[in-house]
Amino acid sequence: MNHRTLRLSIVLLFLLPFVFIGGARGDEVKQLRVCADPNNLPFSNKRQEGFENKIAELTAKALGAKLSYYWWPHQRGLVRNTLGAGLCDVIIGVPKEYERVLATTPYYRTGYVIAYASGRDFEIASLDDPILRKLRIGVYSNTPPHMALSQRGIFGDHVVQYSRNYDWDHPEDFLQIPVKDLIAGKIDVVMIWGPDAGYCVKKMSGCPLQVVPIAEENPHWPMSFEISMGVSHGNKELKAELEHVLQQQQAEIKAILEEYGVPLFAARASRGS
Repeated sequence: MNHRTLRLSIVLLFLLPFVFIGGARGDEVKQLRVCADPNNLPFSNKRQEGFENKIAELTAKALGAKLSYYWWPHQRGLVRNTLGAGLCDVIIGVPKEYERVLATTPYYRTGYVIAYASGRDFEIASLDDPILRKLRIGVYSNTPPHMALSQRGIFGDHVVQYSRNYDWDHPEDFLQIPVKDLIAGKIDVVMIWGPDAGYCVKKMSGCPLQVVPIAEENPHWPMSFEISMGVSHGNKELKAELEHVLQQQQAEIKAILEEYGVPLFAARASRGS
């Protein structure tokens, strides 16, 4: 998996303009339709408990729009079954560089982290820490941390690989399996997307973790991403409206991200600076 297929919080989509629901007397209600995963905490779920649900609520309110969702797992078939069918307007979290959407100015940056249980008899500062060669490491297959470990010759029995393929039989918990294995002591360290680790620390009981951001080292395996909202390429009007909200509600959005333990990295410097 590459950075364009991250959880997407991190997804594939084309987006459509605002729609208006006309009443019997010609009154119109602006509606913001969000494509969201029904079982993808900490991002979203049908009970609207994720941080992207909270940001969607804040955004719709600021726009004076009624919020609605079309639910579909953010995995294969997302575009065909949601946006391709004309069922949503915006995705709350996409990588800034994702070419198939018109992305807003990024509103946060996060990335992969090293996580391990507090109270262990070791500390880990980076992927080059020698202790990693002695521990069992959990990592999603073909993600940047997995590639970086392989480059360092750390593979085989030392590495437990997890799949990010959607589990249709157990959609409610398959993304939490690496963290649950870490807490249970089946693995010693996990290298996962930062919001997953932060959510465990902030929102799940019995989850005391040390969380260490993984430093950037190879442009082919980026460890962090700037996250934007995405709309269709022709929808500059909606993009402008969303950017206004992101600017005006910056403090409130940051508070939501911090509430969920999302690791917030400093924004990248502009090229040429």
